[in-house]
Amino acid sequence: MKKTLLALIFFAGFAHAQTYPARAIRLIVPFPPGGSNDIVGRMVGQQLGERLGQSVVIDNRGGAGGTIGSDMAAKAPADGYTLLLISVAHAFNPAMYRKLPYDPEKAFAPIGMVAAGPVALTVHPSVPAQSVKELIALVKANPGKLNYATAGIGSFQHLASELFKLQAGLDMVHIPYKGGGPAMMDTIAGQAEINMASLIQVIPHAQSGKLRLLATSGTKRSAIFPDVPTVSETVPGYDATNWWGLVAPAATPQPVISRLSAELDVLLKSDETRKRVENEGADVVRMSPAEFGRFIADETQKWAKVVKQAGITAE
Repeated sequence: MKKTLLALIFFAGFAHAQTYPARAIRLIVPFPPGGSNDIVGRMVGQQLGERLGQSVVIDNRGGAGGTIGSDMAAKAPADGYTLLLISVAHAFNPAMYRKLPYDPEKAFAPIGMVAAGPVALTVHPSVPAQSVKELIALVKANPGKLNYATAGIGSFQHLASELFKLQAGLDMVHIPYKGGGPAMMDTIAGQAEINMASLIQVIPHAQSGKLRLLATSGTKRSAIFPDVPTVSETVPGYDATNWWGLVAPAATPQPVISRLSAELDVLLKSDETRKRVENEGADVVRMSPAEFGRFIADETQKWAKVVKQAGITAE
């Protein structure tokens, strides 16, 4: 009886995969428009839709460090028609929130990683610092006076900034916003002074001179800005890298997950996608669902230590 039931479930999933997708797919981006998550979500959504022959509609559901949109995705029908774009912020939340409305380990089925990229340490042009060394000296000479904008408490910008503060021994004022877009706009307007945003978001503003780019956060210099040093060249050991990937509600049929993973892998192999991602200051990263699942677990463990050391809570 049990084997029969399992067989029925398998064939039902297989049949579903044969006709999937039959309508538009919703891709929840758990952050507001304008930030790096939105940029990546729209790029991969458009290309995945072309591969699948159906529209992939972006649904921005910002708030609470991405947990509102993630909870919505966790509770959506597990039929392959609701997907969720996650980023490194997904790995912060278990340590940040005492009571998440979903189980981050069990609520989602990994599909695959999309890309990874560094953050960029930027300042408003009015800030009298031309390098990381000068910025550190300026902050230390004015403890508690300079501020930095982030996409919100528990966002990647926040954790990357806290790691910088901890390792450089700095005292700065945190100004959390409801998303990377609003934080970036206020930094450009001079309402905020420092912004450590994803490079993918910073590029046009650094190139136009609206922001001064001091450094990037990866272990190597950016191919787009080869003359810009890494933070670790001044603060040894500093490394903060953002990443983005796709997941679905946990009970989504395995044949559907396999189809989505295969289509994602094909588009990530293309030179067009690689160039588009690199032009945004990131690198394509291909992973199988199992590999992506292990990666998420490792990142969750890594950043839990930073959250604890910095004493950050979202509640």
